[in-house]
Amino acid sequence: MPTLHWQKSTYSSEGNNCVELATAPDGTIRLRESDDPTTTLTLQPAGLHSLLAVTRREIADRPGGSLIPPMSLRNP
Repeated sequence: MPTLHWQKSTYSSEGNNCVELATAPDGTIRLRESDDPTTTLTLQPAGLHSLLAVTRREIADRPGGSLIPPMSLRNP
């Protein structure tokens, strides 16, 4: 398996409670939690788009919720 270039949101703290993502050579998007990097979720780009859209809607629908700003990425 090739080495992936993992990135995390600039909204994440420097601790180990972040979601990181990488684009694999086959075009899939890999997600992992920084405190458990051995477990990954593999998505097609359209699947990631859908996941983010649903997450944004769910948070916005909560009392006091707000929209999640678009993700800005940086290297972990």
